[in-house]
Amino acid sequence: MKQPQHGQWTTGFFCRASEDCEAWCCACFCPCIAIGRIANIVDLGQTSCVEGCCIYVAIQWTIGMGFLYTCMYRKKMRAMFGLPPEPCNDLVTDWCCHTCSISQVYRELKYRGLDPSKGYNNIQRSVPQVQFMQK
Repeated sequence: MKQPQHGQWTTGFFCRASEDCEAWCCACFCPCIAIGRIANIVDLGQTSCVEGCCIYVAIQWTIGMGFLYTCMYRKKMRAMFGLPPEPCNDLVTDWCCHTCSISQVYRELKYRGLDPSKGYNNIQRSVPQVQFMQK
């Protein structure tokens, strides 16, 4: 894993379970949970993990196009860190390899200190508060 830098991905598109077992397993076996967690972080807590998960499941089960929902979060996450649309635009990336895309977004957030498994509210509490000296 590279040191996170604005404008550069920290990991490649393809992932093996040995690289990040949590991200890989979550994306492969429970994509709805991974997407719920990603939505919670990327939406800065405005979307709960449960809401994100349920929206993804509803779209996937009704029309079989969950990638339409996940590509939106890939795009939002890229905007947060100024990342290029690699390997191609978000819609095509999610459509061609849905699992790889979910896993990459999950890892990217995690490696940048925004661990999706902790949820947005828990991450916020771990950030030191700004302190002011009184005169």
